[in-house]
Amino acid sequence: MDPLSDIIALLRPTAAISKPISARGNWCVSYRAYDAPGFTIVLAGGCWLKLADGEPIRLSQGDFILLPTTPAFTLFNKPGVPCIPVEPTAAPVRHGEMEGEPDYAALGGSFRFERVNAPLLLSLLPGMIHIPASEGRGTRFGHIIALFAEECATDYPGREAILQRLIELLLIEALRWRSLKREGMSAGLLHALRDPALARALRAMHADMRARWTIAGLARIAGMSRSTFAARFAEALGCGAIEYLARWRMAFARDALMRGDKSLDRIADEVGYESASAFSTAFRKRSGMAPGRFARLGVEGEAALPRN
Repeated sequence: MDPLSDIIALLRPTAAISKPISARGNWCVSYRAYDAPGFTIVLAGGCWLKLADGEPIRLSQGDFILLPTTPAFTLFNKPGVPCIPVEPTAAPVRHGEMEGEPDYAALGGSFRFERVNAPLLLSLLPGMIHIPASEGRGTRFGHIIALFAEECATDYPGREAILQRLIELLLIEALRWRSLKREGMSAGLLHALRDPALARALRAMHADMRARWTIAGLARIAGMSRSTFAARFAEALGCGAIEYLARWRMAFARDALMRGDKSLDRIADEVGYESASAFSTAFRKRSGMAPGRFARLGVEGEAALPRN
């Protein structure tokens, strides 16, 4: 698989919460940071979104926002309105005036990711993806949004199952959205994949993580000098190429250990170690515990893992 497909396969996203959000009149609500990826699809009207450390962003009908990790944020219909702190909930939400037809409607919620590798994998993604309706209109992404809005307006049998699958599809489409620019994007996989030379090297590593990759060999695939490749990779990904490969191998190994359907020898071979002993030493060094103990602890073992 390609690098982005590999990440999505390990994250195994599902829609954890999906709820209608509506508002009328003047309103402003603030949410604290919480440990779940969040999304919003604006179905009618508009509002402003302000992340804790950013400028306000105008959201309009048909816009899609994805926050792979959700920081503290504020939603409001216009500046200067007193803000009310609220807590995330799975129930439908109404802001502002409680009576009358809403002048703002959206669908929001969060995704559930496989916990064991989420900190590492989410660190490879941008902090926010905003796809305005004007860009998505007429594209496959826009068609999915339209299907989503249409399904929300019905009460057909199987509605919730359809909505969940459409949300998961929206997540994948958002992560590979063609208009995401490298300029201003934080270091991470999507940043690097928009550099054709780095993308060639990344695809090679993901296609064969067992290979004895070197900076020189990867630089040849990228068509760069060794020093230029090393510097550009580190700038785009936030770490060196060999370190990235080591982290990816460990992510694959953790997932395999969690599933419990492969022997230690097989996992070691699949991630490029000569023996189970060599793999165990590397895993213990990075994770602070032996692979066997990690497998026994299961999800509880995730709490002991370093966030890289």
